[in-house]
Amino acid sequence: MLRVKRLIPFVMLMAFAASATEFSVSLPKQRRDRPLDGRLLILLSTDPTEEPRHQINDSPRTQIVFGTDVDGWKPGSVVKVGEGATGYPIHKLSELKPGEYTVQALLNRYETFHLSDGRVVKLPPDRGEGQQWNSKPGNLYSNPVKVTIQAGGASIALSLDMEIPPIVPPKDTKYVKHIHIRSERLSKFYGTDMYLGAHVLLPEGFDEHPEAHYPLIINHGHFPADMEFRTEPPEQDLKPDHSERFHLEGYNKIVQQEAYDFYKKWTSPGFPRMLIVEIQHATPYYDDSYAVNSANVGPYGDAIMYELLPEIERRFRGIGQGWARFTYGGSTGGWEALAVQIFYPDEFNGAFGACPDPIDFRAYTVIDIYNDKNAYFMEGPHKRVARPAERNYLGHISATVEDTNLLELALGTKTRSGQQWDVWEAVYSPVGPDGYPARLWNKATGEIDRSVAEGWKKYDLRYQLETNWATLGPKLRGKLHIYVGESDTYYLNNAVYLMEDFLKKASNPPADAEVAYGARFEHCWNGDPNVPNYISRLRYNTMYVQKIVERIEKSAPVGADLKSWRY
Repeated sequence: MLRVKRLIPFVMLMAFAASATEFSVSLPKQRRDRPLDGRLLILLSTDPTEEPRHQINDSPRTQIVFGTDVDGWKPGSVVKVGEGATGYPIHKLSELKPGEYTVQALLNRYETFHLSDGRVVKLPPDRGEGQQWNSKPGNLYSNPVKVTIQAGGASIALSLDMEIPPIVPPKDTKYVKHIHIRSERLSKFYGTDMYLGAHVLLPEGFDEHPEAHYPLIINHGHFPADMEFRTEPPEQDLKPDHSERFHLEGYNKIVQQEAYDFYKKWTSPGFPRMLIVEIQHATPYYDDSYAVNSANVGPYGDAIMYELLPEIERRFRGIGQGWARFTYGGSTGGWEALAVQIFYPDEFNGAFGACPDPIDFRAYTVIDIYNDKNAYFMEGPHKRVARPAERNYLGHISATVEDTNLLELALGTKTRSGQQWDVWEAVYSPVGPDGYPARLWNKATGEIDRSVAEGWKKYDLRYQLETNWATLGPKLRGKLHIYVGESDTYYLNNAVYLMEDFLKKASNPPADAEVAYGARFEHCWNGDPNVPNYISRLRYNTMYVQKIVERIEKSAPVGADLKSWRY
């Protein structure tokens, strides 16, 4: 999601020596008509290039965050944040080095949900931004100020005077339409109105061929702001930006060029005419539901399958049968593509999962949740070694599993950080004794709870295939396609190796699955060995079309419509 950088109005505060550093954060009365709940974050930075709220991540360049829960915070009152706050990458405020910092406070607001099973939980609802705490509409924050923290500590006052404005929804165009529906299933689960959205890319000639009905493809992935589809050449005066991920200057121009090239290919003579759908299904836990039914997150799988997709197919003349539906995606979307094919085997005719999130929990990145004792360390009788979480293709480590989890713990308790490990826990875990997702491991120590791990088998895709192949095999033969780089940034290739082991030996029937690896490719390789990741990741919507058409021609039932959409 694009973020507009703001100029920081630096204000010098004279901080005085104190026994420890403490922040006093006030909640103004203006426009606050009720007490607020949420996670109060104190953000500190030594990098003046942008606001501290945009500088918190798990890279070595991250700035500093401290978090504490607030309940029933009355407007006009003050909350003090001191030594008890949870911090990352510095764990305690007393460990801050003396010096100058830019500081900022932000309240990630929670709402109370009365769930259908009787639980009452406080969660951060998505407000159209894709579950991003630093850009969520309605979240309150303070203007950044410069402070000096002395050796003895400091006492610093901040006020939540600013509020993040609403997101402006995208507008319909000739080719891209936007759907927003109330889900009956999700609304019942959460005890309040809940919605699903989608961007639908219409084929060339949609209006000129009213008799045509179309195959449908779901492009799964993180919360999409809009379809990357551009009917005009790239902006000539676009200021080149820098992609930290790909170490490239001007990546924004590359994105625009690829979006324009996609338009030209999409509208070219002879290109198969289909519907491509990107779903917006952010939850109170993450920017994406993982498209399955979950005890904690809710019945998103059924809501998407039986509410959203039928409405899209009704409005835009989808064929509406399993032989004419396909799904693909990368990373989170790669897991989802494979999962919905496995959990709804008759409803889709092929899944293309690139760099999927762990599809075998014996390789939950670098952790075997069923047999390892600790998620953060490999332990021997006299030594323990930190487990890595992120690397580059040369094997250089930028974060450990412990690092990434402690960041989440600072951002939110009870699986409410809105980050990666927490959403896996929210989706896969049973309900815990406090009504929130059961912890797979102790977030502070990494100690794994084997009883919770057993409950995760419901979402272990390899386990489900191997356990249920007698019934799933006949429905999935030839439908599974998996691609991953051998140097995947998050070690996601490890689980693919284990999945491939099963798919190779599957019989009665054979799997006839496709599994391919990209040598030296990082996250998120999707099957094209001829171009780098930063290009192939922009071509999902054309990469698999030929295989999809071949699958339709091979497997469509007698009398199926194979012509109306081939104009």
